[in-house]
Amino acid sequence: MENRRQNHLHLADHLSVSQDDHTAMAFRLSNPMENERRLSQSVIQVIDILGMYHAELARILGQQCGDIGELTSGKRCIKQDSEAWRRGVLFIETYHQLFDYFDGDGVAMYHWMRAHNKQLGGTPHFLIVDDGKLQVIHDYLYQANLNKSL
Repeated sequence: MENRRQNHLHLADHLSVSQDDHTAMAFRLSNPMENERRLSQSVIQVIDILGMYHAELARILGQQCGDIGELTSGKRCIKQDSEAWRRGVLFIETYHQLFDYFDGDGVAMYHWMRAHNKQLGGTPHFLIVDDGKLQVIHDYLYQANLNKSL
C-alpha cells in the first residue's frame, strides 16, 4: 500500500498532462440526494469522474465490492437513513467542494486527490479510501472554499 501511495505523490507536478483515460469529464451533479436511486447513481458518477475503483467506493461507503456491482447495474440502491447513505452524501458533498475549489477543472481535481498535501499529512485519495478521513477532506475543502471567496 505504501508503494501505491508513493507512485501517486508527484502527480500534481504534471498538471499540464491530459486527464487519464479512465476518468470522466467533471460536472456538478444535479439533485444527487433526491432519492435512493439518484444518490446511488451519483456516487458511481463521482468515482468515474475521479478515476476511482469500485473497491474504493465500497470502502468509502462501508460496503462489500459485490454491493457496488449491484449499484452500478441498478439492481440495488443505497438505502436512505443507512450508514452507507450518510457516507454517500458526505462523499458527494466532498466532491462538490473539490469541484468548486478547482472551478470544475477535472484534471486539477484528479491530480489534487493524488498529490501529497502537507497540511493534511497525506494524499487526499488515500486518506479517504485507506484511512477513512472523508470528513477531514470535506472540512478542509469547505474551509479552502471559504478562504478562496474572501
